[in-house]
Amino acid sequence: MMATTPISRRTILTVLAGTGAAALVGCDPARSPNSTTAVTIPDALLVEVDDGLGVLRGADRQTIPHSLATADGLAIYATAPEGADTAFWRIDTATGRTSTRLKLPGRWVPQAVSVSGTKVALTSNEVNVTKGRPEGRDVTPVLIADVTGVQHRLELRGNFVPETFTEDLAGLFVLEWLPAKAPDRYRVRVVDLATRAPGPLYTRTKAPIPPGAEEEMRGDGRQAVLAPDRTTLYTLYTHQPDHQHTRNLISGRPGNAHAFVHTLNLAARWAYCIDLPHPFGVASASGHAMAISPDGGQLFVADVTSGSVAEISTEELTVRRTATLAKDTGAGHAAADPDRLFIGAGTAVRTVGLARLRLAADWQVRERVAGLVLSPDSKRLYVGQTDAVSWHDSATGAELGRVAVPGLVVLHGLAGHA
Repeated sequence: MMATTPISRRTILTVLAGTGAAALVGCDPARSPNSTTAVTIPDALLVEVDDGLGVLRGADRQTIPHSLATADGLAIYATAPEGADTAFWRIDTATGRTSTRLKLPGRWVPQAVSVSGTKVALTSNEVNVTKGRPEGRDVTPVLIADVTGVQHRLELRGNFVPETFTEDLAGLFVLEWLPAKAPDRYRVRVVDLATRAPGPLYTRTKAPIPPGAEEEMRGDGRQAVLAPDRTTLYTLYTHQPDHQHTRNLISGRPGNAHAFVHTLNLAARWAYCIDLPHPFGVASASGHAMAISPDGGQLFVADVTSGSVAEISTEELTVRRTATLAKDTGAGHAAADPDRLFIGAGTAVRTVGLARLRLAADWQVRERVAGLVLSPDSKRLYVGQTDAVSWHDSATGAELGRVAVPGLVVLHGLAGHA
């Protein structure tokens, strides 16, 4: 249950240079002496900074180390060392208020949160599904908790990384890394929380995947996108040497892909891979980005290195159209509204009209793009840059405002917005 008091001031307070506002580590919003000149951001934003997750809300700044946001940005789950144990609490991003702090036995960091925003899987070390591989280990301890306390403690035999929960909260999707002590590949499995046993997923026809037919991947997980109805998780994978999909392994037909979108149905527990055409996956994974339309009907994948754009039908689970834009370098980022796809790379932001999947506009920002987020009404496009976030008229690209965010790694999304 959420407490009615604001976040405690007992933790460290740091001043964000140039903004006139404070970066708060697990504490309540406060102002520096010159806060009357602070820049006010029109929408609350979630950012990743060097020290953890950050919330930019109005003229206030809050930084929470060892934390994880819910899919809708309405809450953040945080942990902090407390002696030999771990303090665990939930923060409401709209108000900054927190739940009562719980003490978890041992040291834990949040790893995955349910799409309902109510349950969290914590692990003893931080390894993200889309960022690198875990160290070798024989056993993976996992704690399942909510704001009332610990619900399950798992000791999974093998090397596992939690990804997300099933829709009914009875299961936990995980990546199982193989071999456990020297991992170089992984497969997606689901842990039944009642039996604490990991097992295979289902095929799209709802049949259990037979032994030996589970896909094993060696590539890079670049980005995950949740469908607006919260029933499907799409994860973009690149660089899959000699990869065989479950459908190929079952049928005996050869096949491999350099890049594909792993589609995970959180309700029916089935998975399906949508292959992306050449040249997706040939260049660096960081140059790829995904965005989904507000109605969930279209999923877009961009590879800025080759200039390739693909439109996927989420109903048919096939690539419907492709287009080629100008090539660029660096990390790719994307955002979409009902009529436009925005792609950022280098110092360029490109607008693609969805009616014909063609370039509609091309404008420059001051520094390299580090994330794109649309306002709820799509009138403003927020652009993460070097130590800053700017916002622009989404139709013209004109800069409407800018605020310094020292240590910005990437602009994640909206905070406190359902």
